[in-house]
Amino acid sequence: MNNLRDLFFLVLSSILVMAGCGGGGGGTISGSAATALVPKYAYVANGSSNDVSQYTIGADGSLTSMSTPTIAAGIFPLSVIVDPSGKYAYVVNVNSNDVSQYTISANGNLISMSTPTVAAGIWPYSITINPSGKYAYVANSSGNVSQYTISANGSLISMSTPTVEAGTQPLSVTGDPSGTYVYVANGSGNDVSQFTIDAKGGLISMSTPSVAAGTDPISITVDPSGKYVYVANFISNDISQYTIGVTGSLTAMTPATVAAGTRPYSVAVDPSGKFAYVANSGSNNVSQYTIGANGSLIPMNPATVAVGIEPLFVAVDPTGKNVYVANCLDNNVSQYPIGANGSLISTNTTTVTAGTWPHAITIVATYQ
Repeated sequence: MNNLRDLFFLVLSSILVMAGCGGGGGGTISGSAATALVPKYAYVANGSSNDVSQYTIGADGSLTSMSTPTIAAGIFPLSVIVDPSGKYAYVVNVNSNDVSQYTISANGNLISMSTPTVAAGIWPYSITINPSGKYAYVANSSGNVSQYTISANGSLISMSTPTVEAGTQPLSVTGDPSGTYVYVANGSGNDVSQFTIDAKGGLISMSTPSVAAGTDPISITVDPSGKYVYVANFISNDISQYTIGVTGSLTAMTPATVAAGTRPYSVAVDPSGKFAYVANSGSNNVSQYTIGANGSLIPMNPATVAVGIEPLFVAVDPTGKNVYVANCLDNNVSQYPIGANGSLISTNTTTVTAGTWPHAITIVATYQ
């Protein structure tokens, strides 16, 4: 057993050749833009304790457990996301092959919907929601993507074509800010599948159905401008970087990759599109980059900041003021303010307790 993914393999399944924790997350903004944007709530999917930790966010960005600190999910939840309205939350459960779905109460507590789960494919790992709030997509590591419409009450409804084929072992799925394209990182295929979205929300493979990535791509994100895509490659210890063309197809930048730490697991971009952060699960740190005028990642000085043990997921709050890192083997979340130059201020680091094996984080901010 030489890495965390081998450990997941033993816990999750004796059939999968490889395992991993793709994650939905990042930030959701809801409400009117009339006043200031304020982070309100955070949710963390805890893989081994089969639940979701829920927090309020203080004025300084610190997380405080809610009076009901956790809510039950399915078996081995790996991904959590909130819809653009901030009313609904969804959790992907890899070992029960489904998605838990919740409404978000006025005080931020998650409440299971009347239909508490919907079926996904086999070994689902990651979820994304279209910016319109009308469609959701789940990457199933068995080789396809489940696709859903979202009803008026927030419940997921399988489309008439419930799945579309992706590459080998899809681990992470994301969409562009315009709601026009979807990209899937295929862990064992070492590539990224690329799709357009039709008028009914269904995915259609592009004329170039995939582009090469590094070895074992495990996480994918699109920058806020919709111009660039970044992929964390778990085994080659680097980040693939692409530009998005006018048809949505990805083109590798020059250089095609930038070095990360050991076993990079997730990548996040701040709301301004100026900075990027990568959680390195094998070196217990976060790589930090500025984003150049052409979208390429440039390591900061210092290039990394220490975090907890086996950091799997990094998220930036929608105001761009704080970064949160889920430390899988410490069972906690590290919290960092972001300095004026984009560097994480490690001297102000605090942690908050999560469940067992925290994997993914999502943050809700509202205009007040």
